[in-house]
Amino acid sequence: MTATTEHVECLIIGSGPAGYTAAIYAARADLKPVMITGIQMGGQLTTTTEVENYPGYPEGTQGPEMMEDFRKQAERFGTDIRFGYVNKVDFSGEKHIVTVDETKTITADTVIIATGASAKWLGLESEQKYNGFGVSACAVCDGFFFKGMDVAIVGAGDTAAEEATYLAKLCNKVYMIVRKGEFRASKAMVHRVENTPNIEVLYHTETQEILGNGQTVNAVRVVNNETKVERTLDVSGFFVAIGHKPNTDVFADWLDLDDAGYIKTIPGSTKTKVNGVFAAGDVQDKIYRQAVTSAGSGCMAALDAERYLAAKH
Repeated sequence: MTATTEHVECLIIGSGPAGYTAAIYAARADLKPVMITGIQMGGQLTTTTEVENYPGYPEGTQGPEMMEDFRKQAERFGTDIRFGYVNKVDFSGEKHIVTVDETKTITADTVIIATGASAKWLGLESEQKYNGFGVSACAVCDGFFFKGMDVAIVGAGDTAAEEATYLAKLCNKVYMIVRKGEFRASKAMVHRVENTPNIEVLYHTETQEILGNGQTVNAVRVVNNETKVERTLDVSGFFVAIGHKPNTDVFADWLDLDDAGYIKTIPGSTKTKVNGVFAAGDVQDKIYRQAVTSAGSGCMAALDAERYLAAKH
């Protein structure tokens, strides 16, 4: 396939709340934004069920439906949304060069990075062996397949607590594996877990191995890291909810990243160290990581891009 090149005024990489909000603002400012969605169109919210804390939805909404609303609004104002994956960038010149799907080159006056973050894994060989065959990083995507069964979930934060309570509605029993003696989740989420009778929390516990018959998961071996007592849990599903890694590898050579890999922006703005390149949403926010804060920073990025372009003319 022959490589092709085109030039755009504003390129948005990523399609979560930050990317779509940036697109809405950029399109309304007549920047004619082009969006490259990434592999997971709609971002992390497409793997969430109930969204109850986003303003404007008094009855709550479903994550995928909300992202569909965002997409339609961005398209309504003329955003050119394309399914694709950015695999290389070159921010050395005034025109920012972005390679999509290894074949198409786009040059852009401004780039808004909204690539979000991806689920972390434990790093067990058996975890990858059974990934998609009983092991999942998305309870909402895959919980349905374990209806009436016993499952385990590992994690101690809000996401783990939320996914455990979600699984508890579908599954017979949910073992929640917590490495330390306490949750990292908010008090409200901890109360929800504690008040769900079919969730059993295993504190001071680590996963040693996911066991199966070669095709599907049938147990998980855990150890209490205080007593050193091992235990085998008979489960059909194993869910991992231990946090996220920002999707920044492709930008590492060009932008400043913090120790965890998040893009560093100039405080009070979405500006990176490269003129004309901006970062919004979870890719640069490890503190709040909410849909509403991502959307807010997407708005900021579009305004920053618009002002940057206006100053050049």
